Amino acid sequence: MTGKGIDLRRFIREVPDWPKDGILFRDITPLLADPKAFAAAVDALSAAFTEAGIEYVAAVEARGFIFGSVVAERLGAGFVPIRKKGKLPAQTESITYDLEYGTDCLEVHLDAIESGAKVLMVDDLLATGGTMAAACKLIERIGGRVAGIVFLIELAALRGAEKISDYKVTSIISFE
Repeated sequence: MTGKGIDLRRFIREVPDWPKDGILFRDITPLLADPKAFAAAVDALSAAFTEAGIEYVAAVEARGFIFGSVVAERLGAGFVPIRKKGKLPAQTESITYDLEYGTDCLEVHLDAIESGAKVLMVDDLLATGGTMAAACKLIERIGGRVAGIVFLIELAALRGAEKISDYKVTSIISFE
């Protein structure tokens, strides 16, 4: 993907065998360190939604916050943090979902959005799709309408887009 004439792929570092043997980790920190590449990435993440009437952008901690908050600002929308259990101070809605080995839990404030609001979901990476599927359900439980999902990177071979195929899914960079 090229954004503002910048090949964003060249800013994604490959780290073999991290966090465990056999995993090829796609590290976004070189992209974050380069102001032009970061701006181009945010522009690319926002582009398809500038005229969509997005009222809120929601993202799951932690890397999703990096992109989600800036995309929200670009779209003139509010930002909704979705956090791990026990991290939000007010009344929350929660969802427990399955991981490859075990379960996890996400929470959002009950009053994070207005009922019926159009919400764009943002994250840095689409792998198996489980976390994003749970995050979308969580937003819908508190009255939001998921208007789309956008990822900086998709690991296409893991077929995570299938798990969230009921939504409009956009990925800026795809790796096989």
